[in-house]
Amino acid sequence: MSRVLVLAAAVAVLLAGCGGDKSAEETTSNAAQPSMTDAQAAPQRLVLDVTIKGGTVTPTNEQLQATVKQPIVIRVDSDAADELHVHSTPEHSFPIAVGPGQSFQFTVDMPGRVDVELHALNKTVATIAVQ
Repeated sequence: MSRVLVLAAAVAVLLAGCGGDKSAEETTSNAAQPSMTDAQAAPQRLVLDVTIKGGTVTPTNEQLQATVKQPIVIRVDSDAADELHVHSTPEHSFPIAVGPGQSFQFTVDMPGRVDVELHALNKTVATIAVQ
């Protein structure tokens, strides 16, 4: 008789485990998963390398694409002082000194066409289509 009771108890435990409370299972499985947040991954940067040497700028009239609020970085190596002007909303101006490794970062708040120009050389380095 005791074997029958032990077997009946074992079956009861197994059945209780299989048909257990779903909300308890969901709570346990949700605890193992990361919670959702409003944070987003940082946008990927657009990088433009510019060289000014002997009165020539490279590149000129480069065509690029970016998105609103995307970080845009312009890295400059220059043998002459100049001013980099970004015709965007908002507008940006950056003084270029003689030397390598200068870096300027900005974002654009409104979609449209953004011209990046050098004032002293009177050259358009790039046009960025911002969407």
